[in-house]
Amino acid sequence: MKLICSKANLLHGVNIVSKAVPTRTTMAILECILIDASTNEIKLTANDMELGIETKIEGEIAERGVIALDAKIFSEIVRKLPDSEVVIETDTSFKTTITCEKAKFNIIGKSGDDFSYIPFIERKECIAISQFTLKEVIRQTIFSIADNDNNKLMTGELFEINENKLKVVSLDGHRISIRNIELKNTYDHKKVVVPGKTLQEVSKILPGSLEEDVNIYLSDNHIIFEFDNTTVVSRLIEGEYFRIEQMLSSDYETKIKINKRELLDCIDRATLLVKEGDKKPIIMNITDSNMELKINSFIGSMNEDIDVVKEGKDILIGFNPKFFIDALRVIDEEEVNLYMVNPKAPCFIKDDEGKFIYLILPVNFNAANS
Repeated sequence: MKLICSKANLLHGVNIVSKAVPTRTTMAILECILIDASTNEIKLTANDMELGIETKIEGEIAERGVIALDAKIFSEIVRKLPDSEVVIETDTSFKTTITCEKAKFNIIGKSGDDFSYIPFIERKECIAISQFTLKEVIRQTIFSIADNDNNKLMTGELFEINENKLKVVSLDGHRISIRNIELKNTYDHKKVVVPGKTLQEVSKILPGSLEEDVNIYLSDNHIIFEFDNTTVVSRLIEGEYFRIEQMLSSDYETKIKINKRELLDCIDRATLLVKEGDKKPIIMNITDSNMELKINSFIGSMNEDIDVVKEGKDILIGFNPKFFIDALRVIDEEEVNLYMVNPKAPCFIKDDEGKFIYLILPVNFNAANS
């Protein structure tokens, strides 16, 4: 095999597929990036058996062939090459020469035949969504998936399609994030749970263009994302996702309209007094047109007042400050509405149109210390 391409194109492709190289594996071949120049295009592929990514790069194929190269070494070499044309040549014993200007590397590759190609999945119905929207939806929900495997379903996000609506849900047992999106077309009802890791990697490599779409295909076990010259194939998480409808009550005893930036900044300041791992709640004391926020920790205490517009009852309630910060950070609106029932029931942050709902469970605190 012999191919010639610019360092920029090669590095771009390597950076994309590297996201699917496993950190630990018993199969050495999976630690490689496959360079496939057996047809008229150059394809780079990585696959950890759960997530596979393939991308096409521009370049010239002087001699067709396929080689698998150690991902770590190959990507480091490419990264440190001069910004010039790169020539990659292999011989029958998989010895690979990478040349760029005066730099020349010799490394031993592996046979491409042993590599686990991305599974072929029949593409039936294509669901189109703008790159920008998908990237935003992931950003606005991904923080509330669970980061441990105690419950596999909590490590993924629900994607539910109903006609021209897409609903994305994530939860970790303490909070729920929901985004509702209007799609350009109408589709049959579909419901899948996509691994959080897949969505994080898709979000990192998505350019996020407003004009360009991502095409999504679903099968029984897999989801495919196609955009630009890249294809991402991921296994789905099996199982019935949680029924969240009964948690989403629309009753409330207290409704507050508040400036989002002020609330976010205030909670952010309060966390200066909370060490990593301390479970100190932020306490909200809501009275007529005022919300007093207080925090007491081993380092010290802080309190601050914010003007609010309140409907309903006064309330004294405590929350994990991080959960509030995570939700407020991804809301773009200037003002937000908080809905509360009592100090033991969840707080809802939602907009009037129903584009987003964030549910946060309160925490118990000792009223004497507040």
